[in-house]
Amino acid sequence: MDPKQLAKDTFEKVVGRIAEKAAELAEPPVPGAPAPEPPSLEEPTEPRAPLPPRPDQVAPAVRTATGNDVDAEPTVRAQRETYLTTSTGVRLRDTDHSLKAGERGPTLLQDHHLREKITHFDHERIPERVVHARGAGAHGVFVGYGTADTVCKAAFLQEGVETPTFVRFSTVLGSRGSADTVRDTRGFATKFYTDEGNFDLVGNNIPVFFIQDGIKFPDVVHAGKPHPDREIPQAQSAHDTFWDFVSLHTEAQHHTMWNMSDRGIPRSYRTMEGFGVHTFRVQNAEGETALVKFHWKPRLGVHSLTWEEAQLLGGLDPDFHRRDLYDAIEAGAYPAYELGLQVFPDNAEQVFEGIDLLDPTKMVPEEMAPVQPVGLMVLTANPTNFFAETEQVAFHVGHLVPGIDATDDPLVQARLFSYVDTQLSRLGGPNFNQIPVNRPHTETNDMLRDGFHQHAVHTGVAPYKPNSLDGGCPFHAGADGDLAGVFEHLPAKVAEGTKVRAQPASFDDHYSQVRQFWLSMSPVEQEHIIRAYTFELGKCYEQTIKERQLQCLANIDARLCSEVATGLGLPAPEPTIALQEPEPSPALSQVGEAWPPDGRMVGIVVDPDGDLTGVEEVRLAVFGAGMVPLLIGPHGGTIGGMAVQRTFATARSVEFDAVLLAGAPVPAPDALPARDAKAGAADTAAVDPRVVLLVEEAYRHCKVIGAWGAGETVLEAAGVTGTPGIVRGDGAAEVLEQVQEQMAYHRVWERFAS
Repeated sequence: MDPKQLAKDTFEKVVGRIAEKAAELAEPPVPGAPAPEPPSLEEPTEPRAPLPPRPDQVAPAVRTATGNDVDAEPTVRAQRETYLTTSTGVRLRDTDHSLKAGERGPTLLQDHHLREKITHFDHERIPERVVHARGAGAHGVFVGYGTADTVCKAAFLQEGVETPTFVRFSTVLGSRGSADTVRDTRGFATKFYTDEGNFDLVGNNIPVFFIQDGIKFPDVVHAGKPHPDREIPQAQSAHDTFWDFVSLHTEAQHHTMWNMSDRGIPRSYRTMEGFGVHTFRVQNAEGETALVKFHWKPRLGVHSLTWEEAQLLGGLDPDFHRRDLYDAIEAGAYPAYELGLQVFPDNAEQVFEGIDLLDPTKMVPEEMAPVQPVGLMVLTANPTNFFAETEQVAFHVGHLVPGIDATDDPLVQARLFSYVDTQLSRLGGPNFNQIPVNRPHTETNDMLRDGFHQHAVHTGVAPYKPNSLDGGCPFHAGADGDLAGVFEHLPAKVAEGTKVRAQPASFDDHYSQVRQFWLSMSPVEQEHIIRAYTFELGKCYEQTIKERQLQCLANIDARLCSEVATGLGLPAPEPTIALQEPEPSPALSQVGEAWPPDGRMVGIVVDPDGDLTGVEEVRLAVFGAGMVPLLIGPHGGTIGGMAVQRTFATARSVEFDAVLLAGAPVPAPDALPARDAKAGAADTAAVDPRVVLLVEEAYRHCKVIGAWGAGETVLEAAGVTGTPGIVRGDGAAEVLEQVQEQMAYHRVWERFAS
């Protein structure tokens, strides 16, 4: 079957089941409601049971600590008592006043409720992740295509097998409270709850890493984190310690180039590729092995923010990426990603076409080894509780299933140790896999006992092997001759030699693939890379660090180096190596293809005193196309019977993928510079200056803008008439149709200067 048709059919199958419930609604909801039902104006006083989760939320499946299915709704673990109680279930009449010796007397030590409440509060926080602290998660389902059979026997890849998943997206450098839209690498970690045990694919949105050996991981993270004396800057690499490290440790130049490209600031987690980074060894049912790299391909294509959008969002909405993910799922625009494999022969050298597959700073261009689709993952539900799920989910690259094994990549070898070690600190002990979000969906009998937070109540007296007191149980798999579902490390010859702290010579090429990435970019993308390097190095204090990194850029491309040097006011050095001329890889560019519009935000500017003909129809048409319409008006409430979601005071173009102008509203009563700096010279403007600013920004960020009727006046006021991506028409429906066609390419690329 055609892979695209297979993906389409699988997506429709998964989403179709959910859509049946959504069809009962008269109209899709605009996402963002904080509770499952609207609150009352007065504080409720009539006792009632706690509200259920919102329709877009689910919790981890109910399993015992040993993986047994108890066939219960996930909400069974929620607190259901109508009345306030202590943690031991004793009902309480008052939680607003401490127990005192008289109304004005001291608080009494015997107030056990006060002590329990404060003590628990004092211990609510756990250590954040050293890296990937800022994250967002979602539940999903993965469906195998069966196309991986020839290379991998893992059961979750078999045709039609549905496997629950939990995905956590994240930034790397920032703390839990940092902004989403910083220039940084993103984590893309997926937990598959397979029938053979949990499989964790712990990857990034960049296929290569900064370092080749795990022993350097503390170094690169320390270099990227805030300076230890001042604890600044937060969540960014535009500072001296980062560029000091990468300009000296030049194996980091490939990953750095990806970060300086548009890939470093994704538009959305929904439009972000994922990569397993490392090479893995797989085995099929016949015992044959191969080497593979894992890829996640987003159904909506790869799309990024512009640098100005990212900066604006850092102030306007630091939660932009997590809000976008949650809102899309709530709106029924379920994110989907196709899992694919690049497959290579398992040869003794572990090299493919001259590329060392054990070097995590190298990738294999898709033109040399096509990505073969093997399944589709759809994210179908938001977490019910962020801490319990997203914050406590524990990934580990050593969570492998039969048919998949690690290789001798020196970075993954260190990760196999590091991930277990970090969970001991973060989650308080060795039983982190018993936390509900981490529990396997298959039964366990591991003979592990006791420790902090032991949830299982083990039976038996002989947690050791061999034993006879527990009847010999648990037995080794295969004791009855059945080896199905048994994990075995896949056969691979171990290198023989003297113990050395060294690396193969093939790891010494630090520039050829960086140059290939640069040459694969469109002129627009190259301009963005030049701008990123110039900004980042311009934030460094030490001139020597800038000069050293310019030397690295000279070894990548002369024009790149020259343009960045000009921006820094420094001479461009000559390369110290011979520049190669690799074939560009078109798959690395984000420009050129068309993608579905699902979950895109469309802002519709309305004028309460103007002609509203067609606005309701176009709003419903936007819903019907799988997008979310947000009405923008001079005030909240309703206009023409339609709910207003954004006002001129609260709306900015960065929130929208396209803007429709249904009118030319005059300055609103709150268009006062003293009240809203965006209002500008409202007293002399014919159109509210904040609407003009919104259009100017959307134009500058190369988004599609549509207008009809009086809305065309706004185009003229903003000075954006007659250019690519500006759609005019006689009516709303005609304009929307053309806007949709152009939105499929993410941006109006012709409008970028290059």
